[in-house]
Amino acid sequence: MEEIRVSPDYNWFRSTVPLKRIIVDDDDSKVWSLYDAGPKNIRCPIIFLPPVSGTAEVFFQQVLALSGWGYRVISLQYPVYWDLLEFCDGFRKLLDHLQLDKVHLFGASLGGFLAQKFAEVTHKSPRVHSLILCNSFSDTSIFNQTWTANSFWLMPAFMLKKIVLGNFAKGPVDPKMADAIDFMVDRLESLNQSELASRLTLNCQNSYVEPHKIKDVAVTIMDVFDQSALSHEAKEEMYKLYPNARRAHLKTGGNFPYLCRSAEVNLYIQIHLRQFHGTRYAAISPEMVSAEELEVQKTNLNLSQ
Repeated sequence: MEEIRVSPDYNWFRSTVPLKRIIVDDDDSKVWSLYDAGPKNIRCPIIFLPPVSGTAEVFFQQVLALSGWGYRVISLQYPVYWDLLEFCDGFRKLLDHLQLDKVHLFGASLGGFLAQKFAEVTHKSPRVHSLILCNSFSDTSIFNQTWTANSFWLMPAFMLKKIVLGNFAKGPVDPKMADAIDFMVDRLESLNQSELASRLTLNCQNSYVEPHKIKDVAVTIMDVFDQSALSHEAKEEMYKLYPNARRAHLKTGGNFPYLCRSAEVNLYIQIHLRQFHGTRYAAISPEMVSAEELEVQKTNLNLSQ
């Protein structure tokens, strides 16, 4: 099995896309880490937000592929925030710093929940043009942890890691999924106690999305048919919340399809973003559109064979 950490693609990503660190809060311990690839003249890029266990690197295959097709792609890692409004305020300041009025957001699990909350909180002067929600949720009560959310900050790192690992797939999985889990465990190990505790707090403190505030945002819901940390009820709730959303289903992919089924995920992202081609909210450089269309057709053919 080829491990992701030593794969040529990952090494190419690490050597070609610089990691930036940005502070936008008065508290200089709050550092945003991000990779920004593709044409900088694009003013409405797609931004990726990781799950509890993830860092900005977990979307390296999306960064490489999409920026190669002419998209501007930003993959983020958020600093320590203990409540949702504080996160939304920090994220708004980051977009201001990057001089981005509107963005497309791809959020995985907690990242998807944060993306929805940010769209909701900024709905009066909208900053989110569209959402792709991967294995995500709209109500934290599904985790039955709201009563412990206030005590995560007290727990040692090993206990927090154990809580997160409890949601990873058990039993036999295919080699690519096994590699994806190994890589995510490695990323989880790189997070310190306060990073993990704050993310679990955001993931579990009592909160839900108010869909009427983001009804004008184009949404694609991406989920998997095999085992993931998300219950069937949580998925159904998302479909109900966004009845007009496009649906992108993957037969398999577990919790981390962007790592182990990257070709399919990248195809669905392209299909989602294509509706904005030729508008001021395009995430792609105009001269790259026809090359990208050919790539979509080729990927479609490969996936159907």
